[in-house]
Amino acid sequence: MSHSYQGTLLIVDDKPTNLKMLFTYLRSLNFKVLVAQNGYEALIRVVRVQPDIILLDVMMPKMDGFETCRRLKVNEETREIPVIFMTARSETVDKVKGFELGAVDYIAKPVQQEEVLARINTHLNLRKLQKQLENKNLELQQQNDELEAFGHTVAHDLKNPLNSINGYLDYILEDFSPELESEVLEVLQNVKKASSKMVNIIDALLLLASSRHLEVPMEPLNMGEIVSHVQQRLSYMMRQYEANIIMPSNWLIARGYAPWIEEVWTNYISNGLKYGGYPPLLKLGASPDANGYLRFWVHDNGQGLTPEQQSRLFVPFSRIGKSRVEGHGLGLSIVQRIVEKSGGRVGVESKVGKGSTFYFTLPANV
Repeated sequence: MSHSYQGTLLIVDDKPTNLKMLFTYLRSLNFKVLVAQNGYEALIRVVRVQPDIILLDVMMPKMDGFETCRRLKVNEETREIPVIFMTARSETVDKVKGFELGAVDYIAKPVQQEEVLARINTHLNLRKLQKQLENKNLELQQQNDELEAFGHTVAHDLKNPLNSINGYLDYILEDFSPELESEVLEVLQNVKKASSKMVNIIDALLLLASSRHLEVPMEPLNMGEIVSHVQQRLSYMMRQYEANIIMPSNWLIARGYAPWIEEVWTNYISNGLKYGGYPPLLKLGASPDANGYLRFWVHDNGQGLTPEQQSRLFVPFSRIGKSRVEGHGLGLSIVQRIVEKSGGRVGVESKVGKGSTFYFTLPANV
């Protein structure tokens, strides 16, 4: 027999004989045992010394075990303590009621000592594992918060000098291009392109991090105006790829946060420009979806995607394969994060050789 401390138990029973028998037996096994003869006394004791498990008789005067359990479970300080009912009743309805109130187990009276010990040990082990899991979750959350804060700081520290580099490059390219040799000019243009790409990656990381916790107002969206802003942002790419974009004359009105939804369209349209056909032909549209939602979409004339490629599209830092433009694998995961936080969902419909339709849904403005 082990002589180490086993845990603290509270036995609640109005029968002195039952209390004495369980008290003597469990003390001999090195449990610390507290006793109470009614529900009121149990509620007082459990606040003073929180036990690891409560053995609670169902049939007691003044306050029965069910009411005692209910009060334990509505109290934030005691709700997590496992409660095992002890009862001579065997009706299923009483057991169901006990479980609904938050009990973890039942022991039938007259109690068998071996059964009592087995059930106590089972729930002590479960409670121990639960506490370990809670502590591990708390530790992981703290680590995630520290990592997020570190990443946010690093991103800002990188972005400031990159913006300075971009400013100097713009100055050189605008004012000294005619004086530069073609090879030097090409190098500077490549540096400018790489630097701008780095800024875009940092912006994507910051948006991905902020969307985790940031609470934003959901308002009616002027989708035509949002898409127009996106076209202005992507005008250089549209000229580079000689793209043709077809849009509806009128947009359905959804609810969302305009800066986030602008990023969704930016990612979808820029991907269509990069991975679409030669030249890209993009069709944008909107249609009613189920249960008061609206679906917005971009269809491209690219080569389409296999089911395996589709399964990896919205995974952060995942690339679907080599193409004429390589992405940093963040765009679609950001789209998914902010659309889901806006109450919608994302998806893709594609067949090889038939192009792809990327869509997102938002609540309709009703």
